[in-house]
Amino acid sequence: MTQPQVQSDSAPVLEVRGLRTHLGPARQPVRAVDGVDLSLRRGETLVLVGESGCGKSMIALSLMRLLPPTGRVVDGEVLLDGRSLLDLPEVAMRRERGGRIGMIFQEPMTSLNPVMTVGRQVAEAVQLHDPAHAGQPRARVLELFRQVGIPDPERRLDEYPHQLSGGMKQRVMIAMALAGRPDVLIADEPTTALDVTIQAQVLDLLRALQRETGMAILLITHDLGVVAEMADRVGVMYAGQLVESGEVGDFFRRPRHPYSRKLFAALPDAGKRDRGLDVIPGMVPPLNQDFPLCRFRDRCEAAQAVCGEAPPPWRGGAADGYRCHLAVDEIRLLHAATPPLRPAAPAADRPLMRARGLQMHFPIRRGVLRRTVGHVRAVDGVDLALYPGRTLALVGESGCGKTTVGKALLQLLRPTGGTVEYDGHELTRLRGEPLRRLRRAFQIIFQDPASSMNPRMLVGDIVAEGMRAQGIGGDRAAQRARVAGLLAQVGLPESAMQRYPHEFSGGQRQRIAIARALAVEPRLIVCDEPTSALDVSVQAQVLNLLKTLQAELGLSYLFITHNIAVVAYLADEVAVMYLGRIVEQGPVGTLLNTPAHPYTEALLRAVPVPDPAHQREVLRLEGDMPSPANPPLGCHFHERCPRAEARCREAYPPQVELAPGHRVACWVAAQGSSMPRMVK
Repeated sequence: MTQPQVQSDSAPVLEVRGLRTHLGPARQPVRAVDGVDLSLRRGETLVLVGESGCGKSMIALSLMRLLPPTGRVVDGEVLLDGRSLLDLPEVAMRRERGGRIGMIFQEPMTSLNPVMTVGRQVAEAVQLHDPAHAGQPRARVLELFRQVGIPDPERRLDEYPHQLSGGMKQRVMIAMALAGRPDVLIADEPTTALDVTIQAQVLDLLRALQRETGMAILLITHDLGVVAEMADRVGVMYAGQLVESGEVGDFFRRPRHPYSRKLFAALPDAGKRDRGLDVIPGMVPPLNQDFPLCRFRDRCEAAQAVCGEAPPPWRGGAADGYRCHLAVDEIRLLHAATPPLRPAAPAADRPLMRARGLQMHFPIRRGVLRRTVGHVRAVDGVDLALYPGRTLALVGESGCGKTTVGKALLQLLRPTGGTVEYDGHELTRLRGEPLRRLRRAFQIIFQDPASSMNPRMLVGDIVAEGMRAQGIGGDRAAQRARVAGLLAQVGLPESAMQRYPHEFSGGQRQRIAIARALAVEPRLIVCDEPTSALDVSVQAQVLNLLKTLQAELGLSYLFITHNIAVVAYLADEVAVMYLGRIVEQGPVGTLLNTPAHPYTEALLRAVPVPDPAHQREVLRLEGDMPSPANPPLGCHFHERCPRAEARCREAYPPQVELAPGHRVACWVAAQGSSMPRMVK
């Protein structure tokens, strides 16, 4: 059952009626989109939210007629200014696709041709969709590059995708989508892989372009902060179906569907530090089945007998309603509270691991003889201390050296300078068996668990691999029992041991990665962006698990992330990294509430807040982060800093202590402090 059609005096530029998209065999298809109605007016932004696999991206691909070979639209209408896109022959659809309806894909690097210059790729779109400039597209491409804010566009035209930063590549994709002067722009997770500073620039750009052109935007995201900032209306997807729709202010003030409410409850923030995040149990049901009843019923805490008797009705208006048997007040009364967590461990006097002057320089070799002509200073003199039972968050833009720090601490990369001391052992001096014996004490959880697991190994063998390498855990029967216990500890059944990684969801694979790290009984774990690719609900499960394990086992975490909300919820201390160096470090509350370094302030201001009433003032950073192969003289940040002074260009600032534990490397911040103290 689909919701009724929108009735309005203003005719929609895009109208979707009863869209149904199937994948796979006709006998038992995957119902990726199952009866969805949408409408979009000029100058309006509609944002679709929901978990991975709920059908958001499949809607976009259906509208563009870019479905995979096994995909097909089996029912419904897609009208662009009243003209049916589904009835057009492919030749005519090519004129509309990239013309009046454009699309920005989630990952620009996989959408751009690596062997063609970006100018030539945008020129192709101009030649196809802009007859006035088809003969001489270069002038139009330059205009588009300037329109999307690409600096030095004449030079960038002749560069290849690999020569551009993530933010620049995304701007090129936007320029390509604008080449046909679209009436509708579909943006599928356009900022998911970007840092918060670049994300803020891209979102500002989309809003400015919308004001200039009047185009409608269909935005797909799972970030409720982005929803609050961009949306006029919101649509919530679940299991191929639209379960709630409404104006953005009403949606944030009073979400109505139980699924929407659980999404909000799963958001991490500082106010929930002493409690577990509210999670959604279970998984999105497989879509290769009929759904005679409510699709959310098995995961819904508010489910009642009526939910097992008939499909839920659509309550409210076409553009402002929700799909549920229960009234809003009934859902509110049955909402469950989360249990308190055990308090964090008190800070110890002696760190478990300490790095002093840590350096990781990679040689640049050129010529036939591969002579070293320079170095990439990925990590350039970092001091860090990790304490037992505590979490240190390491934040900063992509390319600043965060992951390299984590690998160098664990000796996965051998540092080129500095020291790393673990529990009285100087790791940089150890080789062979002595270092191998210590490795069980510190482990790493990678960002993408799928790529860090052998796809041909069973999960039981993956988790047990470390125990066998270290010769611990007893015989095979004892190891198998321990693996079953570890899987239970991370919330997975014993039967998972006999399955392969591809049979699990992203959140479940991350749980397997955590179980593998725990198998050798470590004391310290480096968590490298372990939640960045996860939905809000799955992220909540992983964060709860990490907090619980820390409280039970006394684990230390180095948590590498760019998600400031996760930092506020999980971390005890925060270190901010820029171009290979720590520019500010301090207790989480102090640093997030009173940042001293302009770069820290820019990071925090760029974070979208899940509140449509919040008006953030972005501290705009000019340009991209410089290359670590050729860092600027003086303070590395001065070329982008809005508060730079003459001395910032002359010498790198020393670290000063503004308050106990709060240190900053900034001439301006030190000058503004009443009694800064030099840090040795």
